[in-house]
Amino acid sequence: MSNPPKHEGPRHLQRIWRGEEIRDQRVLVRCYHGLGDTIQFIRFMTPLRKIARVVTVWCQPELLSLVNRVEGVDRAIPLHDGAPEVDFDVDIEIMEVPHAIRAGLREVELKNPFLDVPATCDAAPVLSTPGRLALGMVWEVGDWDRRRSIPPTLFRNLLVEGAQLYSLQRGAGSAAASKIGAIDISTPDIMSLARRMQGLDLVLSVDTMVAHLAGSLGIETWIMLHSDCDWRWPAVGDRSMWYASARLFRQRTAGDWTPVVRAIGSALRERLHRSEASRAIRR
Repeated sequence: MSNPPKHEGPRHLQRIWRGEEIRDQRVLVRCYHGLGDTIQFIRFMTPLRKIARVVTVWCQPELLSLVNRVEGVDRAIPLHDGAPEVDFDVDIEIMEVPHAIRAGLREVELKNPFLDVPATCDAAPVLSTPGRLALGMVWEVGDWDRRRSIPPTLFRNLLVEGAQLYSLQRGAGSAAASKIGAIDISTPDIMSLARRMQGLDLVLSVDTMVAHLAGSLGIETWIMLHSDCDWRWPAVGDRSMWYASARLFRQRTAGDWTPVVRAIGSALRERLHRSEASRAIRR
């Protein structure tokens, strides 16, 4: 039976790459999944561009300013439901790129940040002060797989001496943040969010876009995973090949986040103790 036309039907059901040759072609990279997926897989544009003639990324409008700065991207254009306004020879969904280029660990395990924020962007606020650790937090996710969300009231246990909590939770508002003793610095603008995150010492996030953004910027990131976590995270261990700056905290019993937050509280106190000891040595 012959395959249906590639671009027939709803956008998320369209068949895109079918193994066509990519070398020396004008490649259109389609970003049909979540914001976090685009951020995570945008790293593969650099090796893709080494074999393609032109790389155009058709991505979510919120990410245009970031994606346009990625090495290997010739042009980024806003994603919409119609046809892309650009000429191309081959089109591929962004999560298929590593397969198309036969990516190995070298292309996945990047030790250095692969996203950056221009100096012309809103200046990052000075959130970290001597003797205090600035901790940004995200506890809520979108409608897809709500098991990833954590009741924010659990984070009251993180109100330890030497740490200041900041809310990065989009749409939470200052009222929700104040319930856990956090200062609301959230913003719907992702570039501004990235700049604000760069003013933090640590980002604590559930498995959502902010975790990928922080990791791609090289910010120390603690990621909280539910017991049946997504495929991209390893089944065991507290480190990820995707982000060198990330540490994973796992839920052992489905639906029970209390031990996870307790473990994070212990790790946070240990980190504060090491920071204090380091300052004492420097004196």
